[in-house]
Amino acid sequence: MTAGITTTDVAGIVPVLPRGVRLHFDESRRQWFLLGPERVFEPDEMAVEILQRIDGVRSVEAIVQDLAMTFEADRDEIAADVMAFLRGLADQRMIDL
Repeated sequence: MTAGITTTDVAGIVPVLPRGVRLHFDESRRQWFLLGPERVFEPDEMAVEILQRIDGVRSVEAIVQDLAMTFEADRDEIAADVMAFLRGLADQRMIDL
């Protein structure tokens, strides 16, 4: 978890999957994959929850609020975890922030 993330840190950020990157469910394996050019990631359940909410319209703040309500969790903890996850993906060029 990343400490010190505030509402203003996430308010205006709208994450987008870049061209060539997509979230895919493999029916035969019953597993989600994040597919990118020459890369494949197997996201865990929470990562899938975040990735499914990325539509190029919703801000990180909206995603955080939705996750906090869905899982009845602390909004600040969710914000820190979501931003850490998204920054990691951005570093690997699997998401645009």
